[in-house]
Amino acid sequence: MTRLCTLASVAFCVFAVSSPALAQHSMKPMSDDQTIKSAMAAAPPAVAKNATIVTVNEKGELRTLRKGGNNFTCIADDPSTPGPDPMCMDANGVEWWQAFLAHKDPPAGKPGFIYMLRGGTDASNTDPFATKPEPNNNWIETGAHVMVVGVTKDTMPGYPRLPKPDTSQPYVMLAGTPYEHLMIPVQPSQLDKRAAR
Repeated sequence: MTRLCTLASVAFCVFAVSSPALAQHSMKPMSDDQTIKSAMAAAPPAVAKNATIVTVNEKGELRTLRKGGNNFTCIADDPSTPGPDPMCMDANGVEWWQAFLAHKDPPAGKPGFIYMLRGGTDASNTDPFATKPEPNNNWIETGAHVMVVGVTKDTMPGYPRLPKPDTSQPYVMLAGTPYEHLMIPVQPSQLDKRAAR
């Protein structure tokens, strides 16, 4: 998750252009059609087909490839990261991610939802801004999942909050930090079959 610094949306274009993380990022060029297809892979087809699709270049400049008609914004896989990591977020998810990128506290009382049905870049489960595995940063691997963000310990009772969780079951990621959120693993093949009916 922490390497997905290409993520941006229309709601925070100014931030994207000024972000040092974005400025350091280098994406391999994809055609607009490839970018849209990759971004849409993050969410179920019923959500993705009406989502706004955005892309960010190596200078951190934002471009809307397709204006959507629902509450979701999707961005394509970042080819410079080890695994697939396209994301699709609702409006509150976008605000949460904006706060994360700016190293600021997320807005209170605004739960958001993020799809990552093709998986996510591996990350530390205890250090929100770690960029590589270290002896004590509890690096984990994640497969296809959805995230409920902008929630607190009080609203997630009963879910594991371990540094090294079983990622095949729901768990709280980054527990005890302002960015803690609920990770819920999913099987995208099952979602695709239901959407095709």
